[in-house]
Amino acid sequence: MVCTMDYTYLDIAKMIDHSLLNPVLTDRELEDGCRLALEYNVASACVKPYYLKRCAELLAGSTVAASTVIGFPHGGHTTAVKAAEAQQALRDGGSELDMVVNIGKVLSEDWDYVAQDIRAVVDLAHANKAIVKVIFENCYLQDAHKIKLCEICAEIGADFVKTSTGYATGGATLPDLRLMRKHSPPQVRVKSAGGIRTLDALLEVRAIGVSRSGATRTREMLEDCKRRLAATQQASV
Repeated sequence: MVCTMDYTYLDIAKMIDHSLLNPVLTDRELEDGCRLALEYNVASACVKPYYLKRCAELLAGSTVAASTVIGFPHGGHTTAVKAAEAQQALRDGGSELDMVVNIGKVLSEDWDYVAQDIRAVVDLAHANKAIVKVIFENCYLQDAHKIKLCEICAEIGADFVKTSTGYATGGATLPDLRLMRKHSPPQVRVKSAGGIRTLDALLEVRAIGVSRSGATRTREMLEDCKRRLAATQQASV
């Protein structure tokens, strides 16, 4: 367990992208999720693409970003379709885009294709002052693939490298996060996704240098954070 209280509530809340991507979530559940993101003042609410416009309306005027996914969850969309998805998301008020690489092309080591695919979304987003998190889906990759993707993302200027969608056979692991942090320059941040379900898990990845984490158990994690900070403050009185 990570016990050092070297953080504030806002430090932890602003690590969390509240994930609202489950295909069975209803409109009412998506709205409730966006309101929860507002209540806890997290970094972003990441919603299914069709709901992004409403999400942006709900979050307007706050410091919680409206975000969505591109090429999700398998990454096999054509580059033109990913670019069209990104353009629509930007029109709908999205300021953060989580895009999935073409996993088959990564495994084929067709690096020119992979780079062009990522660049198409990154260039569109940056032209509209939005950021891009590039999802690797590490459970399908070898370390050499992950390292090469980190290098490509750094060269293109992606804002984040991200472990996974949360919908494959595996999620974030500590070795993968260490590898991605090691092989990414400081300006490229690292996001974990899949399996970060407790405050202790979030603190553990934070200690590695992870800046964001996708989460569905946001309320439980941040209520735990509040309890711990209150207990520490009380103990110091």
